[in-house]
Amino acid sequence: MKSEPDTFSIDDLKNMPHKTDHWDGIRNYQARNFMRDDMKKGDLVLFYHSNCDEPSIVGVAEIVSEAYPDHTAFDPESHYFDPKSDPDNPRWFMVDLRYRKKFRNTLSLKDLKAHPILSSMRVAQKGSRLSITPVTADEWQMVHQLVGESPGKSVTDNKRSG
Repeated sequence: MKSEPDTFSIDDLKNMPHKTDHWDGIRNYQARNFMRDDMKKGDLVLFYHSNCDEPSIVGVAEIVSEAYPDHTAFDPESHYFDPKSDPDNPRWFMVDLRYRKKFRNTLSLKDLKAHPILSSMRVAQKGSRLSITPVTADEWQMVHQLVGESPGKSVTDNKRSG
């Protein structure tokens, strides 16, 4: 999951009550589909800082709710308002996310692009603008290996997104 650190960083998530917040404002259908259809409660995700001096994977968060309608789409005062979204047939969804850990060492986009396994990650692809992309089990393991962190033992291979 990709966020601009000056908008919402991993530290912001860590400092929220219960280290939890909703992930709203997704307005891309493919990213919405990943979140709505593929993310499940208990999944772990890589937290990625984008649009900053050094875009990097900075930590891990956990999905703590199934996808539900994004209320910001219905609020005319919200930056994410969508007049075509209907509460009875919502177009946009969000999940709740809980901070799990911040990596001591981050993994930069430059390093992702240079790595033989990680260069194929969707976040490393030229022109990738999606804020939510899948991560394979091999990519998950390699990211953790490169940052010197344990990938965790409680998550199955199909429970990883990024």
